Amino acid sequence: MALSYRQQRIIRKLHETNGVLSSAEITALFNVSVQTIRKDLNELSEQGFVRRVHGGISLPSNNHNLSFSNRTVMNLAEKHNIARKVVELLPKNSSIFLGIGTTPQQVAHALLDHPGLTVVTNNINVSLTLSNNPEIQTYLAGGLVRSSDQDTMGPDTIAFFNQFNIQYGVFGVGGLNQKGQLLDFSPEESSVSRAIMQNSETRILVADHSKIDRYAPVVTGTLDDIDILVMDFISETIKQSCVTFETETIEAGSTSEFLSC
Repeated sequence: MALSYRQQRIIRKLHETNGVLSSAEITALFNVSVQTIRKDLNELSEQGFVRRVHGGISLPSNNHNLSFSNRTVMNLAEKHNIARKVVELLPKNSSIFLGIGTTPQQVAHALLDHPGLTVVTNNINVSLTLSNNPEIQTYLAGGLVRSSDQDTMGPDTIAFFNQFNIQYGVFGVGGLNQKGQLLDFSPEESSVSRAIMQNSETRILVADHSKIDRYAPVVTGTLDDIDILVMDFISETIKQSCVTFETETIEAGSTSEFLSC
């Protein structure tokens, strides 16, 4: 189920306030009735976006990512904008890594009209999407299938990636902190992203604004390890880090009203 703008704003505000919000704060923020907010919070809780606590809500367990289906509907317009910007960077007949996550999946959709591509991925949804264009040659890495994330992981996946010399590596991240660290939720996810970076000539990180200051326990690298950062909105602190690391930034823009809040 797609999230309303108000529900997306609640999640963003939750990330901005150390992961806890009271019902009174949420009601005051949106100037709506308690009943309306309760309905929003119940729906967010049922879908796993938040956890109900006494007097309000908190983020789910910090050490685990949201389910793939939940992440698919979050900030979808922003991910579309990011995908369009990425496609503008990729020449026809080029080779591309597409990593795990819902933003690389949107990049795959945007690439469907690009002829002559060679794509290597461990993202099952990416491979299914690109299979609709017979002019795109797609290699899907084997390995352990994660049903919750609809991708493959493990040593076989890494060994498969290491066979390739790819022009553009496009991948996502679990979180991006103010120190410029790229964070992931598991060593297995981190290993996949590092394999993409190590075997790509140009490394492109794609992330929507919700990844800024989002906690994840595994450090995959820093902004120094990528060439281009593409986000819908980039904070001034992250921009300054990119200047320090000589990382190019591309701001895709947002169509969601909550960025102004």
